[in-house]
Amino acid sequence: MVVLVVGGLGQLGQSIQFISSNYPEITFQYVDVQDMDITDEVRVLQKFDKIKPQYCINAAAYTAVDKAESDLDKAHAINVVGVENIAKACRQNHTVLLHISTDFVFDGNQTSPYTENDEPNPLGVYGQTKLDGEKVIPTILDNYYIIRTSWLYSQFGANFMKTMIRLGNERDKLSVVNDQIGTPTHAVDLATALIKIVLFNTQHPTLNTYGVYHFSNEGQCSWFDFAKKIFEVNHINIQLTPIPTSAYPTPAKRPVYSVLDKTKIKETFDLSIKSWEESLKFYFL
Repeated sequence: MVVLVVGGLGQLGQSIQFISSNYPEITFQYVDVQDMDITDEVRVLQKFDKIKPQYCINAAAYTAVDKAESDLDKAHAINVVGVENIAKACRQNHTVLLHISTDFVFDGNQTSPYTENDEPNPLGVYGQTKLDGEKVIPTILDNYYIIRTSWLYSQFGANFMKTMIRLGNERDKLSVVNDQIGTPTHAVDLATALIKIVLFNTQHPTLNTYGVYHFSNEGQCSWFDFAKKIFEVNHINIQLTPIPTSAYPTPAKRPVYSVLDKTKIKETFDLSIKSWEESLKFYFL
């Protein structure tokens, strides 16, 4: 079985590589922008025709949330046009698509975890382009999974955890926002879930499990809580101060609450999901 991972040099792509040896029955092929610019439809079709994957995990995205506010064209090109090109290539090659989306498709006005049936309402350009990318897939493909995730971090790439560790080693004190609530997700846990979906779908060809799913680690916290736990796990002594979002203005507005309900993905694929605290300790102690 061949699984093509688009965005192979990103943190999710590297996380899939990290665990790939656990799945000898799968041949993983990794491409990044240098190998296949997803905004170039011809190059995408050529690469798919060459690799002929049974599955494609699209982990490529424009994720610079604040920069997207002034870089709409590029965000749209990658998060919408790029997704459209991948979906077309999947259709042509009878490839099942697993597309990664985000909690930023929601406005954060709820106080209970978002289910797949809740109405998206993005607050900014990043969230809107990710939602537009989601919407284009069903117009092209029937065999797809859209997996929304949140607050992704890992030992790979650039992310909040690595930024906190760097700042913790550079400074004596730090202020972190404490009124945005969500769930940190270790990219290796997401990678594992994606591969389990691939294997489940292969083993149960008559079951139609396609559609939209939510995945994150279990539990919820603020960015302040997350930072505090990161410093605790990594034995970094620093004076940490909670601050409101208003004290740290950014070009893009964030959802104040973006916890995702994982009931559907757990029940459909019989997944067991670690709490965010457990996962943080598991990978870094």
